[in-house]
Amino acid sequence: MRMTKKNFLIILALVVTGFVVGIYLQDLQHQKSTEAAWQANRDNLARFNRIRSHTFQMNDENWYDIRDSIQQELDSFMILRFRKEMDSLNAVRK
Repeated sequence: MRMTKKNFLIILALVVTGFVVGIYLQDLQHQKSTEAAWQANRDNLARFNRIRSHTFQMNDENWYDIRDSIQQELDSFMILRFRKEMDSLNAVRK
């Protein structure tokens, strides 16, 4: 097949269209992951603020109770984080 100007323009249009579609799909995935990261940050910040408010309420009488409450919050946070990481690793393995 001889390369004519028409064939060259068709091939060039297909390549450019492929790049445009690829960039668009990549942008969609980036938006999804960015939205998920922002949501996770908001959740983590809300949890951190709850822990911080517990520390502000701490005094000599309720120190042990508040400390246990903070420890439970941090434990549940670490468990959720670990489960999220494991789900992510399992998804990558599949």
